[in-house]
Amino acid sequence: MYKTTVGMLKDVLASVKNNNLSDPFKDLEKTGKVILKGGLVIDPKNGIEEVQDLAILNDEIVEVGNDIYAEKGDIVINCEGLLVVPGIVDMHLHLGDLFEVSTDPIYGAVANGVTMGLSPGAGNTFMAPALLGAEVDRGLPVNIGLYQGAASVLSTMLSVDELIKLYKGELDVETASSRMTRNAITNTTAPLVVGIKDHMGHFIMSDENIEKIFEITSKANLLYMTHTQDPDHAIRLFELSKGRPLHLGHTTAAGCGTHMEAAEGMKTVIDLCKNQNITGEFVTTMLREGGGSREGLILPKKSQQLAYEALEKGIVDILISDGQNDATMKGFGDTRDNIPAILELVEMGVLNLSNSVATMTSNPARLIAERTGNTWWTEKIGHLGKGALANITVINREVKTAVYTIVNGEVVGFENRAVRRGSGAGGFVSKFGMVKRIGVGDLVMFSYRR
Repeated sequence: MYKTTVGMLKDVLASVKNNNLSDPFKDLEKTGKVILKGGLVIDPKNGIEEVQDLAILNDEIVEVGNDIYAEKGDIVINCEGLLVVPGIVDMHLHLGDLFEVSTDPIYGAVANGVTMGLSPGAGNTFMAPALLGAEVDRGLPVNIGLYQGAASVLSTMLSVDELIKLYKGELDVETASSRMTRNAITNTTAPLVVGIKDHMGHFIMSDENIEKIFEITSKANLLYMTHTQDPDHAIRLFELSKGRPLHLGHTTAAGCGTHMEAAEGMKTVIDLCKNQNITGEFVTTMLREGGGSREGLILPKKSQQLAYEALEKGIVDILISDGQNDATMKGFGDTRDNIPAILELVEMGVLNLSNSVATMTSNPARLIAERTGNTWWTEKIGHLGKGALANITVINREVKTAVYTIVNGEVVGFENRAVRRGSGAGGFVSKFGMVKRIGVGDLVMFSYRR
């Protein structure tokens, strides 16, 4: 009476056969490949925008092409009708800052398609790499890095020259332990940051101290990010930069009218971004129809239009979330708006699909490579070419959500929720590249010495 065309699945699911436990995976020879089949691959760096297959082995992409053959034991993911893009890089995203009381925002970000988040906490100290590294050691599903707070950088007895040596990994033990901290863990891991951020909203620094930060970041190849909400502060930082690199964080915040008439403020910071040494970023939430989060700031329509024009002209080509709203230390946006904003910019005709995807993939990777002087960022991050790290976001264009989030070859997000078994997939990223473990989280459990 009741029939099914599927029948039993004893060859693919654990079951019982002849009164014995049946394990279909026990004797299966696996090649280890994961094949994403039949998705529309959008790879801005490599100029690909066509339906193709993509193969992953361990944590790297090993092949992109048509009709990749699936061997026995391969895992095949059907991506027909979906977009397959490089993993979303959110280079300004509060995750695990010292103000945070839970890691839930990390899992929320992964569910929303983020594969790498760089966290710019105002209170991030020299201890931050060790503290966040311990979380990575104990299992996080995302690649994570951080910026140190500028006020903390200048809070010890270290001179500017010594700080430059610190971030190059050249500071001697005696100087570190006598002039920075007595903590050997902190001294060892302190250089593992991507950049330094000054937070105008928390600390108003003197010109003398800002000059010190510029000297450190430019000579140690760190990204200098500033808190861009007050346009006058952005102008001040530009004048003090003297041609040295400066990145205007959440640039759209200056167009919300808190410190200057909204459209005037937006135009002011966009004009700054026309200078060769200045780059900026727009908050995805602020680019959407509502103009922002009511828990954060709202970008008026005139300012929004100026932002669209800046994107269209390539004056600003990086998007960030600055979120999440779930976090204790939150920003002006939310990772839930990243994918919708990328797609809606295409729908509005502001950017084509490839250029829009690039705003959160190849473009931030390129910027960080330029600022750090490390080609690892463009070789391994932000594209889907052979040899790149297998960080991939698979998008359902119809509902504007992440179907799969893949971090270092592991599925960590599925249909807008985190996959628990992916908790150990992430790594810790610094200006020098990525490591899968810092070791801090293991110190009390294991000894690495004979």
